[in-house]
Amino acid sequence: MQDLEIYIRDLEAGAVHHWLESHVKQLVLDDNNVASVTKGTAVFGEAFLKITLYPQAFGKRFTSLLIEGEQLPWNSDLECARSAWRTIDTEIRCSPGEWKEGESAEDEKWWRLDSRGEQLVVWN
Repeated sequence: MQDLEIYIRDLEAGAVHHWLESHVKQLVLDDNNVASVTKGTAVFGEAFLKITLYPQAFGKRFTSLLIEGEQLPWNSDLECARSAWRTIDTEIRCSPGEWKEGESAEDEKWWRLDSRGEQLVVWN
């Protein structure tokens, strides 16, 4: 199982569904209430996807989006973040891919995509 994870700032209701519907088939995701954990499904290629939104990740302003499956629409978190940013048009963050579960993330650099461009930044 592979996964993609991005963090969306100030997520608006319906935004993730609107973005994903042009990238996957059979999308079942009701993201009209972005204040609670939301689970959905979709199909990409022949693979089943699990989609989960976790509000208030890294503080109150970010929602974590996790997409899991054997085959994914993007090859990396950064490609996923770029696609999301083009449609959702709010700050998107993702890991640069070096972090491993259990390692300290204190000084971890994250990709931040927003109107200023793409930059590696410390989360805070």
